[in-house]
This record gives sequence, C-alpha cells and structure tokens, in this order.
Amino acid sequence: MLDASLGRLREVHDRLVKELGKVIVGQDKVVEQLLMAILTRGHCLLVGVPGLAKTLLISSLAKTLELSFNRIQFTPDLMPSDITGTELLHIDPETSARSFRFNPGPIFCNVLLADEINRTPPKTQAALLEAMVERQVSSGGETHPLPAPFFVLATQNPIEQEGTYPLPEAQLDRFMFMVQVGYPSLEEEREILRRTTANAHQEVERVVEAAELIQLQEAIREMPVADEVLDFALALARGTRVRSGEPLPFIEQFVTWGAGPRAGQNLILGAKAHAALRGRSHVASEDIAAVAHPVLRHRIVTNFTAQAEGMTSDMVIDRLLEEVRIGGAVGAGVTGKSSL
Repeated sequence: MLDASLGRLREVHDRLVKELGKVIVGQDKVVEQLLMAILTRGHCLLVGVPGLAKTLLISSLAKTLELSFNRIQFTPDLMPSDITGTELLHIDPETSARSFRFNPGPIFCNVLLADEINRTPPKTQAALLEAMVERQVSSGGETHPLPAPFFVLATQNPIEQEGTYPLPEAQLDRFMFMVQVGYPSLEEEREILRRTTANAHQEVERVVEAAELIQLQEAIREMPVADEVLDFALALARGTRVRSGEPLPFIEQFVTWGAGPRAGQNLILGAKAHAALRGRSHVASEDIAAVAHPVLRHRIVTNFTAQAEGMTSDMVIDRLLEEVRIGGAVGAGVTGKSSL
C-alpha cells in the first residue's frame, strides 16, 4: 500500500514540475521545497527580491492541485478581521429578529498567499497563528474549522525594510520552511524575457485533487524512520542551542537563540517527503541534511559577532552539519567539537 502511494507520488511530482514549467522558468529547488511542505501539511515563507515570480508560482501551484486560492496583500492598515472574518448583524426579514452571524474572511481557503507579510503590524500577523497551528478560527466564542488541506504560503522582501514589521520568532517557528528564492541563471532569464514579452499564454492543468492529496499526505506520515536518523535530526536541532548542556564552541560564539522542538519535527517530516519524492520508502540521514537549511535558517538567531564577521544562519548550518557528521549523533546530543 505504501509503495503504491509512493509510486503515485512520484508520478504526481513529475507532472507538477511539467505543468509549472509552462509558466515558471527554473526555480526547481523552490518548487520541490514547496511541494515537500504541502505533502507534510507545512507552511512556507518565501524570501526573495521583487520580480522573481513568487506570487505566480504559488497561484499556479494551487491550480495544479485544484485547491481554492486566496491572496491577501498585507499592508499597514490591514486588520485581523480582514483576514479571519467578522461577526455581522443579521436581521430576519420575516420576524425582524436580530442575530450575529460569522462572515468568513479570505483565510477560509486551501492555499492562502500572505503577500509581503512583514508589511502589516504584529496584531494582524498574529491573526494567522491559530489558523496555522490549529487549522481553525475563533470568533464570537465559537471556533470555525478551516477547509482541508490548508496551507499558508507567505512572501517577504529582504530589502526595503523601512516601515516593515519583522515577524517575531514565535511566528517564524510556525513556518516549516523558509525558502530562499534567488535570481535566475543567464539562460533562465533569457527564456523569461522571451516568454513574457510575447503574446503566448500558457495555462496549467490540474494534476491531483484535494482528496488524493490528503491520501498522499497520510502515506508520507506512515513512512518509517530509523533511530539513528531520529538521532541525527535531534543532534542538528539541539546543536543550535546556546543554553543546552554542552553547546558547540562556534554556536556559543555566533548564536543567540537556537531551534526548538518543532525544528526536529519538521526535519523528520521534510526528510520523509524528500525521500518519497525520490521513490524511497525509508528515510536516510542524507534526507535530513537536504532539508536542514530551509528548516533551520529562520530558527537560528545570530548575534552581533556573527553579523560583524558576515556569518549568516546558513553558514552556521553548514558548519553544524560538518560538526555533527564528524562527531556523529549520539542520543539527543552532539559529540563533534569545533576547533574554535
């Protein structure tokens, strides 16, 4: 049963890549990370400069999965009720009886694009927290479940930080992946110019329905994980923590706060999806390493020393992967020691 589901998953992946290729040039790694998050019921934060087709990619992906899609442009005057919905006064035309009824907001969809999420105040950003974790919205003392599946795919501009509201660590932790969207290569950008300056227009076709997507999500969860792979994920997550029992010297030097338990969960889930997309029914340590950067980069807070020396969170993860592989993962700790 699991092998059959994984075979179907590989077929779905190949067709999705083909369909998205009609409108998106390149960005294969970004597409794969988005798909891995969706297969594991995770949310994604896409970070990249304007003009890299982040919005087009997300809307096209929703079409290929035949999922309902809403886009919210986050602005400084956006209110929480503009996202979640609000209670409206209803008057019965026959009895004139008055009552309040909940009017659902745009969050009630399968795929929510939170465009430029860092341009709205924290109180509005926080309106997404319950929805992202509990898959429900509370209003007027009642809870309203969101449709399944449900994903928040947010975008953030790494430049023009004036007048923005950086996401707090508690909300960043709700995102399974932080996906870096980079510039296209020379050949890819030439193809972008060719496509977007002509009259030709391509439409993506549906690849999989919501019901089958949920079945594929269940198949991913059923994949077994060996203890040594669990230990490797634990070693990576715990190895980022300055206030652990025996922190690595370079972590003490460059990191203020490390990743919490949710990081380990997402490492395992992401590794399962990474293995499944390659047709394997088991998870290896290489799968953990493959998703370490998108899982950990937004969960590591570097200090002033790191910033002064140009040490980014991705560079910290590179060093951590080397240290863990040298020393190996033992139980829930890291035995490798840095030379610093």
